[in-house]
Amino acid sequence: MKTLLRRCAGLDVHKVEIVACLRLVEKGKVARRVRRFPTTTQGLLELVEWLEGAGCSHVAMEATGVYWKPVWHILDGHFALILANAMHVKAVPGRKSDVNDATWLADLLAHGLIRASFVPPTPIQELRDLTRTRKQLTREIVQHVQRIQAVLEEANVKLSSVISDIMGPSGRRILTAIIAGETDAEKLAALGSERLGCGRAALSEALKGRIREHHRFLFAQHLRTIEQLEESVAAFDARIAGALAPFRDVIERLNEVPGLGRIAIETIIAEIGTDMSRFPTAGHLVSWAGLAPRLDESAGKRRSTRIRNGAPWLKPALVQAGWAATRKKNTYLQAQFLRLRSRRGPKKALIAVAASILTIVYHMLRDGTFYRDLGPEYFARRSPAKLAANLANRIRNLGYHVEISAAT
Repeated sequence: MKTLLRRCAGLDVHKVEIVACLRLVEKGKVARRVRRFPTTTQGLLELVEWLEGAGCSHVAMEATGVYWKPVWHILDGHFALILANAMHVKAVPGRKSDVNDATWLADLLAHGLIRASFVPPTPIQELRDLTRTRKQLTREIVQHVQRIQAVLEEANVKLSSVISDIMGPSGRRILTAIIAGETDAEKLAALGSERLGCGRAALSEALKGRIREHHRFLFAQHLRTIEQLEESVAAFDARIAGALAPFRDVIERLNEVPGLGRIAIETIIAEIGTDMSRFPTAGHLVSWAGLAPRLDESAGKRRSTRIRNGAPWLKPALVQAGWAATRKKNTYLQAQFLRLRSRRGPKKALIAVAASILTIVYHMLRDGTFYRDLGPEYFARRSPAKLAANLANRIRNLGYHVEISAAT
């Protein structure tokens, strides 16, 4: 096998130490040097000095948790770095050791057999940390709201049955009064807004329960935690807005895409950045995001079209945006969903819409263009004969005889 890199290294990264294998081709022979370095800053600087002293040009490492990140930041700028997916560089079973792992990475790198993972620049990485942490805080808020609902049910207070959002203004006023010791259902119901869908009598009936001091203590703790988390989310929103200031033009253009709201746009930019040169085509990006059907074929039969796991932070945001896009009337994305739903079912149709949204984003970011909707009649214009045949078949299925011919 042809050697592409004459001086490269593979790193087996752990929490406490790094095992480095330096692979050199000298006078037609392969020489390997192995050393161990601590993962402290001083140890990483010694690693850089050792690799530079040997004339190393490329370094490969596996994406092991978060341990690869400080190594990457310190080595960045000194060498061409390649981050490998651990699933793609598994060695032959047996003889598993740290030295063998580092040697295996160095050999794969030397022959150009490692497919580099996408690592965005530092500003995008920092934006990722912000959006992902905000998402986790939002999930924690939802968990505490669910716990409040559970305590309400235990106390036989049916507030969530008459109010859609118990954390809305009316719900919070009622919960605060309950925490303060109010037990009169009529007085509690009076705290509800007149714009609530339920009547005052229904709200009063729902608030007649058996609330104990134990329940009030739980309400107080959960509500205080929710308020603290909401303050943290607001601080993250402000920080994210500042980090996205250089991308204001991109955000304004992406906001025209059906289904994409502020949170979705911020998540997309944080996960893929704005430089699409790392993805040769839109299909590569869709596959990286885990929205492309897998290729699983044997003996001429396609056994599965399930999508694979991938981009756990990006994919949910795109699927949620897809749901919103399907409700936007008179658009291409809604027409695509309705067209596929009848044949493939709602779940696969939704994934296709999410993939289309990501494809649209790819071309807008790559070409710097604005969004232009193809319209709900796009599929009919593209193949009118096929549409006519489908309509004729539907009429035949109803028990009628029909023949179609082209208009002259």
